[in-house]
Amino acid sequence: MSFFMSVVQIKNLNRRLDNLYFEAAKELDKTCGNELWKKIGFDAFDGLEDSELRARANYYYGQLQTVRELQEVLG
Repeated sequence: MSFFMSVVQIKNLNRRLDNLYFEAAKELDKTCGNELWKKIGFDAFDGLEDSELRARANYYYGQLQTVRELQEVLG
């Protein structure tokens, strides 16, 4: 088994990461009711009074951050 990914595998992974990123961004827009979170990040969720919405926003923001980190590693 090779430890190196093929070009096709990397492209497929990047495509899936892009899909996860856009899904998370869409859910954050919906949860927050606006796109302000894009400018101020995690702090945008502190103002959410509903604890379920805050938890949902935190989940998707974590997903977004994970995708960004993986994309940086893959280049």
